[in-house]
Amino acid sequence: MTSILLTGSSRGIGAAARSLLEQRGARVIGHATSAADTGTIAADFRDPLAAQMLWDEALERAGGQIDVLINNAGLFEANRIERSDIEWLDAWEDTLRINLTAAAQLARFAVRHFEERGIGEQSAAGRIVHVASRAAYRGDSPAHWHYAAAKGGMVAMHKTIARGYGAHGILSFAITPGFTDTSMAGDYLESRGGAGLLADIPLGRVAEPEEIAKIIAFCALDAPPSMTGAVIDANGASFVR
Repeated sequence: MTSILLTGSSRGIGAAARSLLEQRGARVIGHATSAADTGTIAADFRDPLAAQMLWDEALERAGGQIDVLINNAGLFEANRIERSDIEWLDAWEDTLRINLTAAAQLARFAVRHFEERGIGEQSAAGRIVHVASRAAYRGDSPAHWHYAAAKGGMVAMHKTIARGYGAHGILSFAITPGFTDTSMAGDYLESRGGAGLLADIPLGRVAEPEEIAKIIAFCALDAPPSMTGAVIDANGASFVR
């Protein structure tokens, strides 16, 4: 059975991914800032020690072996430049820590774990899936510099992992969704004019969480090793590279 650590599993894309992965027979160890059930580990990534605590507890629950890390947890809150310096900086640091630094910490733990285990009989020593954002490439609103910067950093980190550890059988994949029908994106859409923003999406609608979950499950379980390093766009053609 494949053991998967999935961050941000309590709602939206994370909840949809957890459901699909469990339907596929994987053992999913979920995470949320505050856990609502015994199958989810609580860890607030604003705390620098939270990522290591999460990894250690997940590893114990998984019997000492994690096969896949999915970095999905995220914070998307506006940070207007008119705020005071300390308010702006605090919001910047919270977003970077939750969206990028904690993901980097977990990826580091995963890489070291996968290296110790080696390839063995599997086609890969382990997989890391990073849920980034379209913002990594096209940027975001003036109030979301921090979010775009964090997701751009996540994509760069992913590419570095793929290139640096492919020879060790460690595979890395990144997904860059556009707007997705979650509470996080819904608040943003409303603040930016609601349905009028859809005019920028040729598909005519935002993605459903289940659509992104299917891509996550493919990367976690099915993607061939030669795809390591790939970035998969899922934004309704609102940004094409």
